[in-house]
Amino acid sequence: MDVLDVIRKCFAVTGPLPYAGEAVTQAQHALQCAHSAESSGASDTLITAALLHDIGHMIDKDDERLALNGVDARHERQGAEFLQASFPPSVSEPVRLHVAAKAFLCAIDPEYHGGLSPVSRRSLELQGGTMREADADAFRKLPFAEDAVLLRRWDDRAKEVGRETPPLEHFLAIAAKTVTAP
Repeated sequence: MDVLDVIRKCFAVTGPLPYAGEAVTQAQHALQCAHSAESSGASDTLITAALLHDIGHMIDKDDERLALNGVDARHERQGAEFLQASFPPSVSEPVRLHVAAKAFLCAIDPEYHGGLSPVSRRSLELQGGTMREADADAFRKLPFAEDAVLLRRWDDRAKEVGRETPPLEHFLAIAAKTVTAP
């Protein structure tokens, strides 16, 4: 099955479900994140990463339930592993690093933590908490770390009830340009 068809199926099945205790659905969250990336002039690969940053939640239907029950199912790793089979690292690596980017931003920006939603603060603790200085220095040097930080900031703002975005097919057309394998 074509990777874009798999993604469409994920959005059809789990997209309408609530997003981790936030007031939006998983699909609304993904579309808002991708729309923010596109509005910022991001590359096609980074727009695709923004759309699919939580595909790990969508692939594993139990992932959201686990997170709400205090278990980190490592959705970023599952998502990146799924994406790396069909997309370049400029898509899969920001997805892999977007959770670490939250811990990084908490370490370098004292105001960042206070701007997180209550759900995001709870997941930060579940995911290991704020990075230590040495870890933040190491993160900063990783390939795609800057893209992951951009993605993280779009992710944090992608929780607005009623926010208008282009439809999924708009972003899948962008994603189609970035596919590297069938």
